[in-house]
Amino acid sequence: MKDQPEEVKRLMKAIEDLEAMEDDAACTAAVSEALRDWPAYHARLRQLRQSRVQSLRERQGKTWPEIALIIGNVTAARAQQIGAGLRGSKRPPKKTDGSTAE
Repeated sequence: MKDQPEEVKRLMKAIEDLEAMEDDAACTAAVSEALRDWPAYHARLRQLRQSRVQSLRERQGKTWPEIALIIGNVTAARAQQIGAGLRGSKRPPKKTDGSTAE
């Protein structure tokens, strides 16, 4: 856990703590509870990132390449998509001949 923010370290530590649970049933129940709630947390994290990217752009005047470097491992185009709230993996398939892809 190199130069990660303390909040990320705590999140990773919480996962390690779940892995370290000796009681299989208790671990299964705890992980299941976390996974049930994960979609809401995932959405909150995406919204938080989007609003902070927008702030970097609008209030701080950062360029898309600068924001991409802050995010890490994304292109400037992807940083712009994140700022717009676009989710790459959830886009519908492209239509090629006027029919819908299945």
